[in-house]
Amino acid sequence: MGLFTELKDSISRATDRLFSEQEPKRIGIYGPPNAGKTTLANRIARDWTGDAIGAESHVPHETRRARRKENVEIERDGKTVTIDIVDTPGVTTKVDYEEFTDEMGEEDAIRRSREATEGVAEAMHWLREDVDGVIYVLDSAEDPITQVNTMLIGIIESRDLPVLIFANKIDLDESSVKRIEDAFPQHKTVPLSAKEGDNMDEVYDSIADYFG
Repeated sequence: MGLFTELKDSISRATDRLFSEQEPKRIGIYGPPNAGKTTLANRIARDWTGDAIGAESHVPHETRRARRKENVEIERDGKTVTIDIVDTPGVTTKVDYEEFTDEMGEEDAIRRSREATEGVAEAMHWLREDVDGVIYVLDSAEDPITQVNTMLIGIIESRDLPVLIFANKIDLDESSVKRIEDAFPQHKTVPLSAKEGDNMDEVYDSIADYFG
């Protein structure tokens, strides 16, 4: 009986090592510009690693290159889920330099629009090739029925990737989570405010459940 117990414990330890040595799943944070993707990525990274991922700004396309935070360990109900967070540039069908001219000179605006366009292409590459799951962030104060959202959700579904929709900015008076739920009823929608930290327990529960 003692030999059987030792053998079972040995197998259990080997199995634990096997699963612990598996590479973390790469979870891409996607959505349109200014939905709060980097704010969310920073919130998750700070909560579990103490470090931020990137700069936040009200100016569209602040994130123009994908940024990755590796080995983020999220603990829920005695279970640890390890993921790599990929904060991607906001995806849009058109980047016009004139949308930046209120914040900077024309030359800088043109450069920013060029970098933002390259960032969109990079985000699409990650989505098609290099992510294992998606957190799709929407501004709950905006209409979710757009060409970009419909296209990206369609691509995610065609790749059969697990996806969570996060209805961000619930701290705003004009927020409507139901509008997002009605737009994409086939996917779970989690309300939150990444800026204020509202409802982050459900956020982490959902991440552990979907991507663990």
